Amino acid sequence: MTQKKLIYGLLLIFIILATVNINAQIPDRTIGFSWENLPTAKTPVFKKDTVNIVKFGAISDGISLNTNSINNAVAECSKNGGGVVLVPQGLWLTGPVVLQNNVNLHIAKKALLLFTGDFEQYKLLEGSYEGKPSFRNQSPISGTNLENIAITGQGIIDGNGDFWRSVNKGQLTESEWKKKITSGGIVSEDGSRWFPSEKYMKGHLTPNAAQVVPGKTAKDYEEIKDFLRPNLLVLTQCKRVLLEGVTFQNSPAWCLHPLMCEDLTLMNVNVKNPEYAQNGDGIDVESCKNVLIDGCTFDVGDDAICIKSGKDKFGRERGIPSENMVIRNNMVYKGHGAFVVGSEMSGGARNIFVSDCTFMGTDKGIRFKTARGRGGIVENIFIKNILMKDIQSEAIYFDMYYFTKPPVPGEKVVVPEVSEETPQFQKIQISNVVCNGADKGIFIRGLPEMAVKNISITNSVISARIGVELIEAENITLKNIRLVTKETKPVIAIENSSSLTIDSLKYNKNTDLLFKVSGNRSGNIDVFNTNVSNTNKSLELGADVLVGAIRIN
Repeated sequence: MTQKKLIYGLLLIFIILATVNINAQIPDRTIGFSWENLPTAKTPVFKKDTVNIVKFGAISDGISLNTNSINNAVAECSKNGGGVVLVPQGLWLTGPVVLQNNVNLHIAKKALLLFTGDFEQYKLLEGSYEGKPSFRNQSPISGTNLENIAITGQGIIDGNGDFWRSVNKGQLTESEWKKKITSGGIVSEDGSRWFPSEKYMKGHLTPNAAQVVPGKTAKDYEEIKDFLRPNLLVLTQCKRVLLEGVTFQNSPAWCLHPLMCEDLTLMNVNVKNPEYAQNGDGIDVESCKNVLIDGCTFDVGDDAICIKSGKDKFGRERGIPSENMVIRNNMVYKGHGAFVVGSEMSGGARNIFVSDCTFMGTDKGIRFKTARGRGGIVENIFIKNILMKDIQSEAIYFDMYYFTKPPVPGEKVVVPEVSEETPQFQKIQISNVVCNGADKGIFIRGLPEMAVKNISITNSVISARIGVELIEAENITLKNIRLVTKETKPVIAIENSSSLTIDSLKYNKNTDLLFKVSGNRSGNIDVFNTNVSNTNKSLELGADVLVGAIRIN
């Protein structure tokens, strides 16, 4: 080989490697967006005309029911071309409020819009919950097929969720429990759980209680009505929506649920639910397009910022992904997951940019969850500049066995063929994560028939009890990662995973074991720029792992 050919060959290799590195660090340009060219959401514009609910007979005494006054003000404002409906300072008790076109419902500072705990004020309606058609009580605030709407201000919207929710004794203090059982309702036979009513308890004991069944009407669900808790705010197929400044709290079920909406903006919104609030999600963005969530604060009882697109065949048949989203500058204090995709993601999710968020005390930090039967493709997700503190479980989490049992190592299982029911997580980039405290740093678990693939995690520092676990993962890049772990045997566990690149890894001195590799499908694992002299043992291979499966360069 001539010197010229050698130089040319080396140059070609350098270009290829540089291209691979670049492609691993920047968004896929084929989606049409990048960090320099983010998706945008159109915001609504309103007339300056203002209607005060007091002029329609509303009374701020915490006793009078203002349902008609508020709804009449909203309807009149919309009829006259739109504008602002003002809820002034005061405590305003009301039943369900239905939004209308071109109306900005403005909750003034020191205003509390409190929804009644009288279940009879809420009609049973056919809607959607957890990705499937279901009967629910009418939401405290709702809107369907609307355009140019908003809820703004510095006041509070309270769903009075404690009237609706059951609660376990162990979730309350002794004095709280005594107060709860003396308020009415029913206590379970074993004394461990409080239910709001007999109807609620019957629904709790009925499998698939809310599911829409052909031929059944709302009357057929009356005997379990109280169990069918509504989401606080449901907006369905609405365009140009703004939620700004308001505090939404104490939702009966999910707090904010935009469904099949387009051009949705949340700015400086506060979402609060008790830690014990089951299904107390902060926001569930379902099958929406062009979304901005900016400067919001979440402290809730379930997932905080959650991306969904329908469940199983219902989501696949709807076929509307959640897409073109920017989520930035948000704070999450409590929640099962801080930023979450799934598990109802059967219509897919794509082109989502998450940045400059802080997660404190959540169960999981970045959470992707799904299971066989869902289908759907989650891809082109870009996450950077995330701060985490005191994460109870995993800081970064991908799991395709949500609410199902994964196989035990060595167990013989029947692997189904890939079909429309097979979910996919792919093309996801995470960078600049700092986590001070977690049980597990990074956990990725795919399916034998469909690995979690094409994931890049770079430039991050994670302090956790356990470092990294990769199971059924493919084409994963961990670059410039510092792991500070309490458990050091091993720091990184790999099972049935392939095409992995670990570059510039830093870890504790005097580590017991750096890498443990198992599973006969593990292979093509490359480790670069990593000092293995800080470990007592750099590598442990399972008996079924092929020689050369991992190369420490």
